[in-house]
Amino acid sequence: QDTAKKMTEFWLISAPGEKTCQQTWEKLHAATTKHNNLSTNSKFNIPDLKVGTLDVLVGLSDELAKLDAFVEGVVKKVAQYMGDVLEDSKDKVQENLLANGGKVLIAKPFQSFRHYFILQGVNQIDNDLKARASAYNNLKGNLQNLERKNAGSLLTRSLADIVKKEDFVLDSEYLITLLVVVPKLNYNDWVKQYETLAEMVVPRSSNVLFEDQDSYLCNVTLFRKAVDDFKHKAREYKFMVRDFQYNEEEMKADKEEMNRLSTDKKKQFGPLVRWLKVNFSEAFIAWIHVKALRVFVESVLRYGLPVNFQAMLLQPNKKTMKKLREVLYDLYKHLDSSAAAIIDATMDIPGLNLSQQEYYPYVYYKIDCNLLEFK
Repeated sequence: QDTAKKMTEFWLISAPGEKTCQQTWEKLHAATTKHNNLSTNSKFNIPDLKVGTLDVLVGLSDELAKLDAFVEGVVKKVAQYMGDVLEDSKDKVQENLLANGGKVLIAKPFQSFRHYFILQGVNQIDNDLKARASAYNNLKGNLQNLERKNAGSLLTRSLADIVKKEDFVLDSEYLITLLVVVPKLNYNDWVKQYETLAEMVVPRSSNVLFEDQDSYLCNVTLFRKAVDDFKHKAREYKFMVRDFQYNEEEMKADKEEMNRLSTDKKKQFGPLVRWLKVNFSEAFIAWIHVKALRVFVESVLRYGLPVNFQAMLLQPNKKTMKKLREVLYDLYKHLDSSAAAIIDATMDIPGLNLSQQEYYPYVYYKIDCNLLEFK
């Protein structure tokens, strides 16, 4: 099965243990498979965590809700940045990250560690991501600026990769070579006129050095003292003289800078992608841990002590989500009459952080991997 394609969202739910927790699991599994496999199910084992007082649990419930939102944000940021870095191969991102994430979700046993360790670890990923993204984006930006300089219209683009030393009269006390951008429509005029645009233009000194869609780049040699006259007259005919001095050192430096940036970007790319993969996985695992902690806390708050509930992970089939909701409702409506009365409405229950989310008679959290789609 292709996890990446199948993975959309998971529902992490819990229900009280009946005679045994195994029975709770079997009942759910039977109910969802009876109607043509409404979901793919697995047990989600959460170790017995220490239970404090009810007040502590209520406080923890709020803290975990904030932590959940923070960790989810970091998971999204890492995934989105992977999309940015891979530029043209965004389809590969999803395979890489989500296939990995899917395995984590289904196969990774839950390890018990406290929520502040999760916060510390994910904070670190968040800060590292900012630093790495900033360095890489800087490099990418500088390279793009140089690439833009080497593209665009002949009036503005860099000419370093176009002109050669032999196109110019250099080191002459009296003569100078100018570069002129001539619109293709006016080229015949140029050929007829350029020798007479000012006094002292060297006859037959103009050649076409380069062309783009609209214009030719031509050189022309004349006496230095005629330059101002020539520029002025050329403008009347829509011939634009480029402000350009041939400087081999400068042009070489530009080329070297571009090569350096391009090499640097290639060097950083591999390690950055590896870092993103590893830390996506870390952040994703942390996110699932937070969800598990939330399930534990909410289950104890809802179902009471001693701890006796079964957590289950459902991967709904896209087309039958509504039907799955109905089956779960029928299965668990006896747990909470108020939720049964206002099913699917948002309710504000004091102490349970549910005002912003859907409320059901069973404990329910969504792990939404659609959040990781790449734009």
